[in-house]
Amino acid sequence: MVLYIIGLGLGDEKDVTVRGLEAIKSSSLVFLECYTSILSIDKDRLEAFYDCEVKIADRNFVEGEADDEIILPARDQNVSLLIVGDPVCATTHTDIMIRAKEKDVKVEVIHNASVMGAVGSCGLQLYNFGQTVSIPFFEENWRPTSFYPKIKYNRLGNMHTLCLLDIKVKEPDFKAMARGKTVFLPPRFMSVNTCAEQLIEAEETLGEEVYSKDETLCIGMARLGQKDQQIVAGTLQELLSVDFGKPLHCLVICGGEVHDLEMDMVQQFMLEDSKLNKKNASA
Repeated sequence: MVLYIIGLGLGDEKDVTVRGLEAIKSSSLVFLECYTSILSIDKDRLEAFYDCEVKIADRNFVEGEADDEIILPARDQNVSLLIVGDPVCATTHTDIMIRAKEKDVKVEVIHNASVMGAVGSCGLQLYNFGQTVSIPFFEENWRPTSFYPKIKYNRLGNMHTLCLLDIKVKEPDFKAMARGKTVFLPPRFMSVNTCAEQLIEAEETLGEEVYSKDETLCIGMARLGQKDQQIVAGTLQELLSVDFGKPLHCLVICGGEVHDLEMDMVQQFMLEDSKLNKKNASA
């Protein structure tokens, strides 16, 4: 018996691999992890395509009940845990693999496309990327900038930085909880615009000139791997006013020197009126 941890890719129900689909159909229990990322479709479409029930596994379930509900049942029957993107791109899934191994449960990982590879759609070469960073939502009294030194490290090495943007799903409403009510806040997905605002604020606050809001080439992306994916290049200041539409979004801060071949590819996504647009530079 096996615990299958299956990547679903970035698009819809049809992005699952043949091997992944066969594993799902062989499983008695199928769970969808839905807090490290989201699909562009409803669970109902997955169930119709897979011809089985799909149970939602939110953060509390994965962190608190996975041992009893997902891992241990895989001793006696096949169990599938479905992951948006690829299973090995988040520490949450690595932790589940470790916990399963400790309980002598066989684990089989079935890979798929993820943002870590799809980011190459913007024209930048993947081997020119450095550390990936997460950009959390700034709150009134909590404005973390732990991403800043990592961007600095990358930029000093002339490497690009992929910024993964915050997702808030099933977050508790602490004000309601103080009144004895269990209420969850509406889902929030950080936009490229909010990310750009926070990056500009971090640079203005820390002042180490790691990047410039008016000079550094950045690329905003939305819904990578889907039919309506959107890619726009420009400065942070210029990206503030771009409508990127529905989630999920991500952003790349380019290294100090972008290769000519990369620039030729990125040019097709450049804002027409961007100061970084080659057309404007030659005008």
